[in-house]
Amino acid sequence: MKRREQAMTKQSGTKPAEAPTMNDVARRAGVSAMTVSRALKEGSHVSEATRERIMAAVNELGYVLDQSAGSLSSRRTGFVAAIIPSINNSNFSDTARGITDALEGTGLQLLLGYTNYSVEREEELIESMLRRRPEGIILTGGAHTERGRRMLEQAGIPVIETWDTPERPIDKVVGFSNGAAMELLVETLAAKGYTRFGYIGGTTARDTRGSQRRAGFVRALERLELDHSRVISFGVPPISMEQGAQAVVSMMERWPDTQVALCVSDLSAFGALMECKRRGLRVPDDIAIAGFGDYEIAGCCHPRMTTINVDCYGIGRQAALKLTQSIQGMPADAPEPITITSFRVIEREST
Repeated sequence: MKRREQAMTKQSGTKPAEAPTMNDVARRAGVSAMTVSRALKEGSHVSEATRERIMAAVNELGYVLDQSAGSLSSRRTGFVAAIIPSINNSNFSDTARGITDALEGTGLQLLLGYTNYSVEREEELIESMLRRRPEGIILTGGAHTERGRRMLEQAGIPVIETWDTPERPIDKVVGFSNGAAMELLVETLAAKGYTRFGYIGGTTARDTRGSQRRAGFVRALERLELDHSRVISFGVPPISMEQGAQAVVSMMERWPDTQVALCVSDLSAFGALMECKRRGLRVPDDIAIAGFGDYEIAGCCHPRMTTINVDCYGIGRQAALKLTQSIQGMPADAPEPITITSFRVIEREST
């Protein structure tokens, strides 16, 4: 793990590149800057061949049209951008709150966007936000489209990736291994005597962190030489309470001797827990349930839910602090660009 973190540090330690300009695009496409300007405006009269050549140069360079260039005399805009997967997920709401609290007193405001777990939507948001020239940007996860990644690499501003430990960091990272967190949950429950594990997650790899958790589930059971085939994929991420309820029914119909169901999130775990109660199944006597995220609901339901706490608020706060340090040219508290955040198992009555 240490060797991998050092490799990531080496890759991410370079100074951010200068953002490409319209003149750079013009030189690459072999046209004038005025022609580039016209081509990037809707309804302009530029030949299709020229427009295609210009757009190819735009994509190759990761250029983003600066909508504020005509009115700003400096690169200070007074805001930073953050992109999260969902605004109705308390984990990411806590992360956004951590960012906002850390920005207090800095003179920087937060522009927030959400992707609904789509990297294509993230690419659109990256372009839209970079057009307004934020002073820095915070992202959720390390999976991006190639064009989105190019735009970020060429933006010339600090970029913080969170909630993950990407193999190819763009700039700086504040996050943890979702796979390792799920491995810890499996190992903790195995130590209590559970041997027949099931996993409930989404039907697609669109939620990359969910996919990492599933991989961690499999790795841990392989290491323990236990069956890891009891996996139910149900619904498109983010998995809802209702989908968690339907998934646990499918699991019990297919593998009625399952002892414990591990869920990709606390929401799906809560749905599974409530469905078990509706069907007269005792939790944890007939089947144990565990979630991920330590949502508020996990500590309020009955029985209270075993889960993984990942310090969502702290992730946002640390990311914003690291971002403002870079913006203000301050020396970072930690010299490493990779900040690994903590996670821990919260054992409660559901297991």
